[in-house]
Amino acid sequence: MEHDARPQHTLVAYFSMEIALENQIPTYSGGLGVLAGDTLRSAADLGLPMVGVTLLHRKGYFFQRVDAEGHQHEEPVAWPVDDLLQPVDATCVVEVEGRAVTIGAWRYSVAGAGGASVPVFLLDTDIPGNDPYDRHLTDHLYGGDDRYRLCQELILGVGGVRLLRALGHGRPARFHMNEGHSSLLALELFAEELERTPSDRPGAIERTTESCVFTTHTPVPAGHDRFSLELARTVLGAAQVNALQALGCCDTELNMTHVALTLSHYVNGVSKRHGEVSHSMFPTYPIGSITNGVHSATWTAPAFAALYDRYIPGWQKDSFSLRYAIKIPLEAVRQAHREAKQRLVTAVNALANAGFDGDVFTVGFARRATAYKRPDLIFHDPERLRGLARQHAGLQLVFAGKAHPRDEAGKALIQRIVQWGRDLAPEVKIAYLPNYDLAMGVLLTAGVDVWLNTPRPPHEASGTSGMKAAHNGVPSLSVLDGWWLEGFVEGITGWAIGPQAGSRLERSDAEDASDLYWTIDKLILPLYHDPGEGWPRLMRSTIAFNASFFNTQRMLQQYVAMAYAG
Repeated sequence: MEHDARPQHTLVAYFSMEIALENQIPTYSGGLGVLAGDTLRSAADLGLPMVGVTLLHRKGYFFQRVDAEGHQHEEPVAWPVDDLLQPVDATCVVEVEGRAVTIGAWRYSVAGAGGASVPVFLLDTDIPGNDPYDRHLTDHLYGGDDRYRLCQELILGVGGVRLLRALGHGRPARFHMNEGHSSLLALELFAEELERTPSDRPGAIERTTESCVFTTHTPVPAGHDRFSLELARTVLGAAQVNALQALGCCDTELNMTHVALTLSHYVNGVSKRHGEVSHSMFPTYPIGSITNGVHSATWTAPAFAALYDRYIPGWQKDSFSLRYAIKIPLEAVRQAHREAKQRLVTAVNALANAGFDGDVFTVGFARRATAYKRPDLIFHDPERLRGLARQHAGLQLVFAGKAHPRDEAGKALIQRIVQWGRDLAPEVKIAYLPNYDLAMGVLLTAGVDVWLNTPRPPHEASGTSGMKAAHNGVPSLSVLDGWWLEGFVEGITGWAIGPQAGSRLERSDAEDASDLYWTIDKLILPLYHDPGEGWPRLMRSTIAFNASFFNTQRMLQQYVAMAYAG
């Protein structure tokens, strides 16, 4: 299929190593990719002239199976590329380790609520004539060693810029780097400017930074991609190596974050708190903040979508209008949640044979399985947890999330949760659902009664799962970190774990667990079981206050005003 040959006016080229486009296309691993997909959906809704660039990932991240003992097993994902994407006839060439690598692409169109669309191009090196190693460079998301990863980032950044030009998109007004994986696009632009004016390094930097925007998502140093200079000189082309040397920000290693910071006119963290943490990590750079959101229509379950259609016409085009949920009748909110919960209970019982009951209080936790997110915090005192279930007519916990294949500690967490499911039965029913994806995410965030989030501060850059829950009237019980510092109103949108003010850095797991149990016991469950209007009123205010603000429509409008305009 030929690409659209009409002249393209592109305001923003949005680059991301992972983008969640739809459930059948496994080109994402978690929150970063889901955010990217939601951003592009809102761009289509708003008619913003944007284009997305990512890699094809023929093998996906991985397909997760969890056995009876809780061991995670990873398999390559098999998905019908030809059925879901459209090939384009444009190609470009990038030098990788001295070899000429041809890059092709596939197109996916993100349809907006108003009829506009945003094209996404998924780069592919599985091209006849390429070296066998190079043909697999775009196969695995976050797979392989440093060499493989740097080759991938070269394909994404440099190849993405060149392919957009081959497709007729010229030079977009802004290149938006969603995390440091795509930083080599800025180095490519800088190399081009240097080639035009070799003697004007400051001018080349200035002209490059005018085009570039960088969003960082990682609040810890270990999360920023770094490569040895020896590897960089081996993998990158001569133009990029020369540009890196001229840039002067990476004298001892190739730090992708430093490249993006140096060559961007606007840099932001993804929550107010994360912006502060990022600035403390990189104090010589101005770093602002634009708090993440989620795409309202995507993350609203059918029962609540029907509710909003009835009481807030046009909400899908105007996410802020969810503020008017404050006037929806409480019984209607209660009934919508009852329907969403029954869908979840039916799915959990079919997938896990867990014996869940729609009348029992249910807590949800679905994040990447890794130590700092502390999915096991609620099991810190198992007898106290069992006692809560006995005292309050039962308790159900549903978990989901993948551990990175090399994260042994994360895999061990999954095993422990599955073991707790056996040890705490029958008082506490526990299900761990495998292969967490977009469809399961909607079921979970809409169907539980409370959304649990327990990261160890300050490691939560933002978090968006609680925002998805809020779109379905589900309040959060969360540590005060990331977005929850902005979305938390005690007893109105949910509850906090730990103190509401002051430093938390010296808090122990035991202290946080004790606070969690007390809040469930004294505040949450009494309100939940009260037959009055308290619980549906809480759900309604959660929608009105948090869903109306923590969405990608508001987020993207802030990017337009603060990063893209001018």
